[in-house]
Amino acid sequence: MSESMQVGRADFDRVMVPNYAPVDMIPVRGQGSRLWDQQGREYIDLAGGIAVNALGHAHPGLIEALTEQAGKLWHVSNIMTNEPALRLASKLIDATFANKVFFANSGAEANEAAFKLARRWAHEVAGPDKNEIIACTNSFHGRTLFTVSVGGQPKYSQGFGPALEGISHVPYNDLAALEAQMSARTCAVVVEPIQGEGGVIPAAMGYLQAVRELCDKYDALLIFDEVQSGMGRTGKLYAYMHSGVQPDILTSAKSLGGGFPIAAMLTTNKVASHFGVGTHGSTYGGNPLGCAVAERVLDIVNTPEVLEGVEHRHQLLVEGLLAIAEVYPVFSRVRGSGLLLGAVLSEAWKGQARQIQEAAQQEGLLVLQAGPDVIRLAPSLIIPEADIQEALERLSKALARLVG
Repeated sequence: MSESMQVGRADFDRVMVPNYAPVDMIPVRGQGSRLWDQQGREYIDLAGGIAVNALGHAHPGLIEALTEQAGKLWHVSNIMTNEPALRLASKLIDATFANKVFFANSGAEANEAAFKLARRWAHEVAGPDKNEIIACTNSFHGRTLFTVSVGGQPKYSQGFGPALEGISHVPYNDLAALEAQMSARTCAVVVEPIQGEGGVIPAAMGYLQAVRELCDKYDALLIFDEVQSGMGRTGKLYAYMHSGVQPDILTSAKSLGGGFPIAAMLTTNKVASHFGVGTHGSTYGGNPLGCAVAERVLDIVNTPEVLEGVEHRHQLLVEGLLAIAEVYPVFSRVRGSGLLLGAVLSEAWKGQARQIQEAAQQEGLLVLQAGPDVIRLAPSLIIPEADIQEALERLSKALARLVG
């Protein structure tokens, strides 16, 4: 048995690469939508591990799935397949537009696979000149060199050497700009049905349908990045289902594993056939532990009671936030879908999302930012109503202190 070493927040600055700035407490235990830190202080969690903990902390069904699989088989690599991966893939196909699945470990890896597949498809059906990927400004698709290049936020891609070629950006929800950019060179358009990191901005009515039509016109693939919006987050299993528009490729991660690292790229037979043996891979992708947990997440989330419950909780949170805004004019509006919500700061409070986040933490409430002007909420899909009400009360106290 290894010795239990005492560590604290100061140790982060001593031992970790300084690319993060974590808050000043360390959580050590979670149960449902509550967390406890090293000092035993309790918090209500509306951050959800950045839209990851779809079923909260320490969900008994996920503990059971993980521990049962842990006693059987952890890893075999992709020179073999395994039962949990095949079951999960089959269930994802049954529940979506897809015919084929590729498993990875993170949203960035799923998007990397999607972008590589799109270029491979175009190369093989039309030749090397059809290689342009069009994405949206303020989009976010991951932190690999390819995915930050496709993502429309230069702050994440600058300073890492020459940018990848064949990538362009147009404003989100701007069809005219997209059509002006498209050509025979376009191999794919990638869109988040709800921009998450960019400020929790939903696609405008009819936008996704029009993008689909443009992709068909120019024989380009439509990729939906549902890393943040997928797996029940919006009240449907995937956000594209609200629009009736089917992509050619969809990426899923975050909530898919309920906290266990796993991601999936879903696609059609037509496109999947261009990833032949040896064209792409992942050592850990589709490992039995991740797939067993994700299968249980899918079984629980993809049910009428959970998905309808997301919409009910959405109403409670939106109404509560707007009621708070009547008293403390910090928020100008609330946007988003299901339990991916953005409270947009009013003009006088622009740029102060971090201060609000810190004040909330002091009141025992964990929330997120989506840029400096938006407070983002992405709680458990099954957060109890009592926790929602108490969270709103704690937010009111935090704002009362800030407003003075």
